[in-house]
Amino acid sequence: MKKNWYDKKVLILGLSKSGIAAAKYLSGKCANVYISESRVERSEDKDLLEELKNLDINVEMGGHSDEFINDSYLAVVSPGIPPHSEIFKRVKEAKVPIISEIELAFSESRKPFIAITGTNGKTTTTALTAHILSSQYKAEPCGNYGVPPCSLLNDSELDYFVCEVSSFQLETSNSFQPQISCWLNFTPDHIDWHEGLENYFNAKAKIFKYPQLPAFAIFNAKDEKLLEFSKTCNSTVFLFDEKAEDNCCYIEDEKIFFTRNKKTEEIISLSECPLIGHHNYQNVMCAIIVAKIEGISNEDIKKSIMSFKVPEHRLEYVTKIGKTEFYNDSKATNPESSIVAINSFNDKDVVLIAGGRDKNTDLKEFCNSINNHIKTVILIGEAAKRFEENLKQNGFENIIFEQTLQSATDKAISLNPDVILLSPACASYDMFSGYEERGKVFKEYVLSKV
Repeated sequence: MKKNWYDKKVLILGLSKSGIAAAKYLSGKCANVYISESRVERSEDKDLLEELKNLDINVEMGGHSDEFINDSYLAVVSPGIPPHSEIFKRVKEAKVPIISEIELAFSESRKPFIAITGTNGKTTTTALTAHILSSQYKAEPCGNYGVPPCSLLNDSELDYFVCEVSSFQLETSNSFQPQISCWLNFTPDHIDWHEGLENYFNAKAKIFKYPQLPAFAIFNAKDEKLLEFSKTCNSTVFLFDEKAEDNCCYIEDEKIFFTRNKKTEEIISLSECPLIGHHNYQNVMCAIIVAKIEGISNEDIKKSIMSFKVPEHRLEYVTKIGKTEFYNDSKATNPESSIVAINSFNDKDVVLIAGGRDKNTDLKEFCNSINNHIKTVILIGEAAKRFEENLKQNGFENIIFEQTLQSATDKAISLNPDVILLSPACASYDMFSGYEERGKVFKEYVLSKV
């Protein structure tokens, strides 16, 4: 329900994209907005700070003052700030309620939200779902991917918020109630932020439980933990990647089928999907279920899937030079994500480029996947030595070291494989500003060879 924000003091914690969107929206509703950011001001902040000042939005940099915190009606927190942080404690001690930007947007809108969460695959599924729904409605990808939902609140023509939601955002969302909630998978991640695996699971589970219970809940049937959890969910439950009696989407004979009310329909052949790998077929199945719930025709679903472009840096096809195909999976910043990409290639000569800033995660399953699917591994970055040690302990010996991503790419090309896959299983900060820059450098260098 929309609030009257006139003259209310609202604290925004963090000068993030979502925080700025919330601040601009609330300022437009005549709230007194205060943004508090812990980092110091940088030269590139100048234009933004000037814009916020012209909107009468107060900003402090380099710390959080009592003046900004005290007497606030509400605090909207950026997803990067963990609940155990000092600023959280101070805001709670000041008895200021804390919510996420997503919850703020939900409370201010009468349009339905479709929430997509999971450890991996959220962005692709969010983008694909919005793309399919856009064949008949105005649906925008938002949240952790796309734009912050608060930036869409003044769009009167919008029909659906298709919202990628991270565990960080859900941690501070206590009344966010999507019409449809999707849970793609669950593997260990963000343990430090949540202070434990159970807390990480519970943060995601919130939007499938009362009082945030959705009308429809969609789960990955191949994820044992999620399948078990689905049995406790009181929404109308759909499962994907398993043939069930009803309410399911599954693969049979290299085709995807959908069943509802005991009626089964063929949607699309796997050969017609532009995405590769079983994990992507799972993403497609989840998006199909959402589209069918919202009344999209099978013909429009199929056309939309076939015209879909994979988001950047997520097992993204780059080009083909000679017989060699190039894939950019720079978003794979942990071994679990890389495993998904590695397992997408069977019976091919694949060179994997991996390494970067080490997260010191367990590499056993990563090494097992390499043994099963990869012919050559080229290692770069700070993690190279530990990766080599683990690979050799698991019986993999075909390892090459290179100093740069460019030299690694050149070496990979010289081997003339079927596939060159950049899927680092590491953060990028030893060489790049982020995974986006790493992926961009890789793509530009590969395309310069065409």
